[in-house]
Formats: sequence, C-alpha cells, structure tokens
Amino acid sequence: MLGAIAGDVIGSVHEGAGTKTKDFPLFTEWSRFTDDTVLTVAVAEKLLRGGDYVDLFHEYVREYPTAGYGGTFIGWAGHRKREPYNSWGNGSAMRVSPVGAVFDSLDAVEAEAKRTADVTHNHPEGVRGAQATAAAVFLARTGHDKPAIRAHVESAYGYDLGRRLDDIRPRYRFDVSCQGSVPQSIIAFLESADYEDAVRNAISLGGDADTMACIAGAIAEAFYGGVPDHIRGPVLERLDDRIEGVLEEFTERYGTRLKR
Repeated sequence: MLGAIAGDVIGSVHEGAGTKTKDFPLFTEWSRFTDDTVLTVAVAEKLLRGGDYVDLFHEYVREYPTAGYGGTFIGWAGHRKREPYNSWGNGSAMRVSPVGAVFDSLDAVEAEAKRTADVTHNHPEGVRGAQATAAAVFLARTGHDKPAIRAHVESAYGYDLGRRLDDIRPRYRFDVSCQGSVPQSIIAFLESADYEDAVRNAISLGGDADTMACIAGAIAEAFYGGVPDHIRGPVLERLDDRIEGVLEEFTERYGTRLKR
C-alpha cells in the first residue's frame, strides 16, 4: 500500500502540470498526499477492520475535506448519498490496490475490487479499471513476471498494453477516465526498471499524474518487493497519525511477501 501512497505524494505536484519528462525532483515542499491516499487508506481500513465502504468513504471525506476529490464524488460524500452515480472515472482504480494485497485468488480479488468500485463507480469502465489494477497488484505480489501480467490484463480486461511510453507520451493529455489512464499506468509499470522508475514513467506522460503514479506505484511495490528507503522516509514524514496508523497495521498483516 505504501507504493500507492508514495506515487500519489510524488505525483501530487505534477497533476495538471503536463510534465513530459522523467527528470524531476521526487519531492518538493508542496508534495503531499491527496484523495488517492485518503481513499486507498479507507479501503485498507475496511479490509482490516470490517465496516461499510460507503460509511468509511463518507467518514474519510469529512476528516480530509480538502484532499482534492472530484466534484461528483465530493457532492456524493458531502450529501451522504448511498447510491452510486455510474462513474467511469479513475477514482475506482486509484483506491483499489489494497485488495490485491489481501486476497489469495484472482476470483476473490476481482469480486472485492468490484465491491470497492460499485459504491460510486458502477459503470462497467469504472469496475474494469478497478479490477485490472487490483489483479495486476495480485499477480505481481504472487510472483508472476511482466509478460504474464500483461497477458492476463489484456485478455481479461481488454486493455491494449502493447504500446510504448515513447509513442504514447507526445499525444497524451490529462484524462481522468479509467479507459484513458489505467492502461497507460500499467504500461508505466511494465516498462520500469524498479519502483522509482515506474513512478517516473507514469508522471512523465503528463496526465492525471498523482493517480497514475499511485496505480503504477502500487503494482511496482508488489513486483519489486517494496518501496526504497529514500522514498519511504519522505513519504512517511508527510502522513498524519491516522493514515500512518492504518498503513502500519496493513503492512504488518499484509506486507509485501515477495522480495526480488
């Protein structure tokens, strides 16, 4: 889960900036966690302690009201609504990574990923983005190589992962849809050499940088066996007690099991 949070923090200053390079400082004085982290932690708390996704999302938004949520989501949470709003946005994918760390079969991962999406993002594209992300985390965690991860995501979810970042980058623009950002985020991981490289790849596309780095970072953490210390420390310094507490509890119970 730290891999997702770190991607969010590093990407936070690049959202909307159109960054088209991998050469940038990992952290600045403005680097912070955003809604990607808040809702990822909410999902993790549900998996750890039980409860209801809707109630936890409402609660976390009340506690972190300025984290940068999308307009429709903040309206849904602010009015304490309980029905989904058929979103295809990448909010379903940004928050789902803990699911890939908890369950021990793809069927269980897909089922729970759908549950996390359905409370708001019940559009088929919203569900597909969540399931593809969680499945990629699960496959990375359980020792599958990159060709196997690519093959499963393409066959199960219909995403085209055959493109190269160098071909995507020149024409890519800010896109908050699952179909327009999840495949690119997974490609950023597939082309990476290590955790940091995956995050830099995702940000360098110039899109929804914090969310795309959150997705790529979650998969990379599982695949490469953790988050390097030079990233871990500055990220932990930027978390508050509640978020860090859930992260520590989740890591103790479901921490990265595969070391490479």
